[in-house]
Amino acid sequence: MKRRTFLKSMAATGVAASMTGAGVLTREAEAAKKIDIGEVKSVKVDVLTETSWFNNDIFKKNIMDYGGVMTNQYTIPWEWDNAGGYSTLITVTTLEGDERKILMDFGWQKEWMDYIYEEKSDVASLIEKNEIDFYVLSHFHLDHLWGIESTLKRKQDITLYAPKTYYPEDMALLKDKAHHKAKDKNTGKMMHICKNDYPHKGKLILCDPKGEKGEGIYRLMDGVAMRMFDVPILFRVRGENVLYFNVKDKGIVTVTGCCHPGVLSLLSYARKNFKGYKPYGCYGGLHITLFETWDPKFDDIIKGVKAFKIKKLGCNHCTGWIWAEKATAAGVPVVKGTDKYKTYKRYSTVAKASNVFLTNGDTVTF
Repeated sequence: MKRRTFLKSMAATGVAASMTGAGVLTREAEAAKKIDIGEVKSVKVDVLTETSWFNNDIFKKNIMDYGGVMTNQYTIPWEWDNAGGYSTLITVTTLEGDERKILMDFGWQKEWMDYIYEEKSDVASLIEKNEIDFYVLSHFHLDHLWGIESTLKRKQDITLYAPKTYYPEDMALLKDKAHHKAKDKNTGKMMHICKNDYPHKGKLILCDPKGEKGEGIYRLMDGVAMRMFDVPILFRVRGENVLYFNVKDKGIVTVTGCCHPGVLSLLSYARKNFKGYKPYGCYGGLHITLFETWDPKFDDIIKGVKAFKIKKLGCNHCTGWIWAEKATAAGVPVVKGTDKYKTYKRYSTVAKASNVFLTNGDTVTF
């Protein structure tokens, strides 16, 4: 696959996902009554790791060498040393003052996730002390799921929310002692790509766009809802779970893993469906300029985000530094990160001194 063709396909995917606005909403959702999801006092997001891979060029080469972005991710012998992961710890403070914790996504490489959990945060202790209320898998991409052994080896019997749109390899990684391998086309050898020797034993809630009661959402706790957007994604993955929080006197906060449905679609869904909607914040990978290439249409996404008049936008991962920098310059209230990521044993080769990303070790409170 030629590099130009690859980059065009990535850019097109980013534009299509992010420019759809309310286009991905079902007629059922549009016709539904406004939903009251309750309120919370505040939401704190700790960036455990947003560095899913460390070198863009290596990641792109792995993709191009094995057929492009529509290839089954389980058939690519990814360079193991380049794997990191995406994972977020969310602390919800209820109106009564109680703190409840959600672990969203599980990273890619087990060794990296052990390092994150044990040395760069207190997540290992939180899991082992039963202080995590439940797990949420945003979607089945390798950098969000394949490191799950690091989590499940600490606690297997906990409620897990995941998209209903899984493939057999995904479920094997969750529920069986799966050891997945892919064939190296140069050597002919089968190469390790991921494994999990600690099957999930808790309640597994598979989410779809209808929601748990036909209202399009899953109510996780008072003031917290989740929506599953059934959209096609790269690498033969489909569907993404997105979290919504209603912060008292502030408004709606959206937390996403990769925002594959498109940031404007996520914000539009909240505006159309939540009672008393007020825009407040957004956090996550926004999947726009993933490989730091620019399309003029991305300027329209900046305009669209500005039109929602949110007060805080925390972005990282697949957002793209170039988009975050341009959005900041255009007046989008992007929350800047710190230099904490430099204290980690590895970090992304595209990290910049502009600190427009919330990187590893950073925190944002809504």
